Amino acid sequence: MTAKEIFSFLDLTSLNATDNFETILSLVEFALEQERRGFSAAAVCVYSSFGSCVQEKLASTRIKTAVVAGAFPHGLSNVETKIFEVKQMADLGVDEIDIVVNRGLILSGEFEKAEQELHAMRQVCAKAGLKVILETGELIEEDLIKKATQIAINSGADFIKTSTGKSKIGATPEAVQWMCEKIKEHYEQTSRKVGLKISGGVRTENDAIAYIKIVQEILGDTWLTPDLFRIGASSLASDLIKKS
Repeated sequence: MTAKEIFSFLDLTSLNATDNFETILSLVEFALEQERRGFSAAAVCVYSSFGSCVQEKLASTRIKTAVVAGAFPHGLSNVETKIFEVKQMADLGVDEIDIVVNRGLILSGEFEKAEQELHAMRQVCAKAGLKVILETGELIEEDLIKKATQIAINSGADFIKTSTGKSKIGATPEAVQWMCEKIKEHYEQTSRKVGLKISGGVRTENDAIAYIKIVQEILGDTWLTPDLFRIGASSLASDLIKKS
């Protein structure tokens, strides 16, 4: 797989406490510059406060506008507040919305409540692509990661995502394998393909290739398209460009 092909999976991302319009515009310009060079990212992902700005700048391109919402990165606001933010972004018309599962509910065994929260957010953003972040580095165990994956799938997620990038433990091969297994199981039962986004600690081309191999082995080459596979890692973008 070429560097340009891997780059096409990228969600170029800035989710820093110091983000401002200047830094976000710099990220967008980087995305546009790389597109002119033949390195076309899948999306630019930012905080919801920058959604309209990014959407305007990317309007004439194939690059999608993605925002994080729903009390990112912890998901611990009350559900009405989370729904409001998601709906606000959906009404704005952004292409994709990344939300977080309430890990406290998962860890305490309140699975039904966790699914209800996700489903409520899905209901107000039916036209946007929805990515549900599990924060696998906090769930750790196979049964909890698989349970959270199933909950996200049941809620109507278009993508299941490993991490916010804010946890001490980001993506791991084991977590990605378990997520792929549940995605495959769902596909075999329903014929509905759910995407996978890997985020947290993917910094080099070799890191990316290792995860791509897991996806190939479990889900097959048909999943290796930006419609079904993403990597959230801006540092990876620099590595790919440098090696091309």
